[in-house]
Amino acid sequence: MNDAATMAGLDPATLTDVLRLAGSYGFDRIQEQIRRTGGCSDPIHLQGSVVVRDKKTRHVLHSYSTDTEPGGRLRVACGNRRASRCPSCAWTYAGDTYHLIRAGLVGGPAKGTPDTIRDHPRVFATLTAPSFGRVHNRPGNRPCACGARHPEDAPELGTALDPATYDYAGAVLWNNHASELWRYFTIYLRREIARAAGITQKAAHEQSRVSFGKVAEYQKRGAVHFHAVIRFDGPEGPGSPPPAWATLDLLTHAIRAAAARVAVDVPAAGDQPARTLGWGTQLDVQPIGAFADGEEITEQAVASYVAKYATKAAETTGTVDRRIGSKEALVLLDVPDHPARLIAACLDLHALYPDRKLRDWAHMLGFRGHFSTKSRRYSTTLGALRQVRADYRAAQQRQALGLPDPDDEEATTLTLAHWTYAGHGHTPGESWLAANIRRDIQHNRELAREELPGLLAMEGAEA
Repeated sequence: MNDAATMAGLDPATLTDVLRLAGSYGFDRIQEQIRRTGGCSDPIHLQGSVVVRDKKTRHVLHSYSTDTEPGGRLRVACGNRRASRCPSCAWTYAGDTYHLIRAGLVGGPAKGTPDTIRDHPRVFATLTAPSFGRVHNRPGNRPCACGARHPEDAPELGTALDPATYDYAGAVLWNNHASELWRYFTIYLRREIARAAGITQKAAHEQSRVSFGKVAEYQKRGAVHFHAVIRFDGPEGPGSPPPAWATLDLLTHAIRAAAARVAVDVPAAGDQPARTLGWGTQLDVQPIGAFADGEEITEQAVASYVAKYATKAAETTGTVDRRIGSKEALVLLDVPDHPARLIAACLDLHALYPDRKLRDWAHMLGFRGHFSTKSRRYSTTLGALRQVRADYRAAQQRQALGLPDPDDEEATTLTLAHWTYAGHGHTPGESWLAANIRRDIQHNRELAREELPGLLAMEGAEA
């Protein structure tokens, strides 16, 4: 607690709680708990106990109870993927997403996919929304249509040039149906592959598979677009080579043809006309280069890009990361004009399209789908990656306590555990402490990342 300069800027209530916390019994243990969560912003509080016994002798090998913890509670990380809610847990989620996407590009036995998938045709595709009206932008070296040259961080970027003519209703309805547009795209993609190969859909299915991993991202104008890794596999999935006709050019052609075919009809309701929703014309399909052989789109770059946006949502456009019940709340929350108009459109359209749940998803500007998804055979799963991490930490704990591995055939231990939910969150002082711990952890990671190239170079020179 020696960060006096930082503490000097605290509000009185937080400062008072920091001083109370620093002088409280068990402060070191509270600090250790927060550090073990990575500085989680909203930890889950648990109460309970664990007892490990020898099955034969019934002798207690280890016991733990939260009765010995400060306040009688154990803090565990919340696991929220949103960086706006918990930067610490979002960093972990982004790391898992990185490894999931990368596993589908480079393979590896530990990730459930063979490394031969590097030889499969694969592309990085970006599917966008159509135009709903002209917005402020940065068109290369030319000035914006408003006549100004906007800097990269200009707040007006992505906002409507003329709010009176911008189709806010169309924008949120498109977001609301974006997941259906993607579903139809995957259906048409398989059909277009068969058509381009000159074979039946049944034959194409028997000879090949198409796998993908995707993430949703919000553009500055508030429209969702999808980034996807799309890969050709053989009939048995990633472990089998694709047929000779399954080329990169054929895949690229099929993606463009499938995107052009997608159409989702929205019926007229009230003052809203009938609409046919489809993908925008700005479709980008780039081959992914293996081993970074002079390619701009590399495996690591793609995985990093997807992971980056897996933890972000509509709040990047200026809205909030929780539900909004009324238009009056927009003023209280100080939501900027452009996202506020999109949210208001969701609230107005809810009565016309009640089955679309636009009021519930107004803070997401209408989008109600999953932010990251993958096909079944693309690669490993987030659950499997988390289990590996949990098993590793459990093994570390057992080693530190001198306990045998429960998976060992000769092990004779029995673990009895009981946990109950006891709340969540921090006091103001704990929040300040968690933020500082999170900052220190991030700083150490950045230092390690900067030192890594030098260490690798040294190892290469010694070898």
